[in-house]
Amino acid sequence: MSERVARVSEVIAGSNVSFDDAIKKGLKRATSTLRNIVGLKVKEFRIHVENDEIEEYRVNMDIIFLLEE
Repeated sequence: MSERVARVSEVIAGSNVSFDDAIKKGLKRATSTLRNIVGLKVKEFRIHVENDEIEEYRVNMDIIFLLEE
């Protein structure tokens, strides 16, 4: 049986639409440079406000990927 070893890369992403959209954008960007992604963990949700209006939804997340042998 082969061993599986994973690594975590922190990603911060934003969207002016929603938290869900920010997560999807962050994952899409991570897939352009990381291989073998097996999951993610959202660590923090934030909202940037200007003039009493929501300007951006932001997420801080860990992208979990398997290391190649």
